[in-house]
Amino acid sequence: MERYTRTAIALHWLIALLIVAAFILGLVMTDIPGLTPTKLKYYSWHKWMGITVLALAAGRLLWRLKQQPPAFPRSMSQSQVKAAEAGHWFLYFLMFAVPISGYLYTTAAGVPVVYLGLFKIPSLFEASPALKAILKPVHYWLNMLLAAVVIGHVGAALKHQFIDKDGLLKRMLP
Repeated sequence: MERYTRTAIALHWLIALLIVAAFILGLVMTDIPGLTPTKLKYYSWHKWMGITVLALAAGRLLWRLKQQPPAFPRSMSQSQVKAAEAGHWFLYFLMFAVPISGYLYTTAAGVPVVYLGLFKIPSLFEASPALKAILKPVHYWLNMLLAAVVIGHVGAALKHQFIDKDGLLKRMLP
């Protein structure tokens, strides 16, 4: 069976780990009451992970547009293939939408984003309490949607591995 390229595999797993870590950290940091040094540190790390996911997703998308992915197993129905393709493109959309919505929310809150404590990401607009109130739930619900799609993606991969036994998962394993 044809496999993804090493670059695609590395980007897949690195982005996946960062998304899971940023999601968990987002839940933890928002549960910390008050404004503590730990909470501020976690917010910085969360933002850094988001920016990194955005950059890696851009690289992955460019790579994906240049490299044809391996063909799906012939045992997959046309509707399964279309669902898989739609799911992948929706994941790409969310890998951009989630960090961008977080950046916009942070900007609307008037908080600077300093990547790795070294580079200030420019703000596109001034702080806006009204926009902040809109963007906070947008960022939250995009994250919840991403979590649901990731769970579906993992579930589909496990179904192919253990029920269909068609070797699909092996294409993306290191």
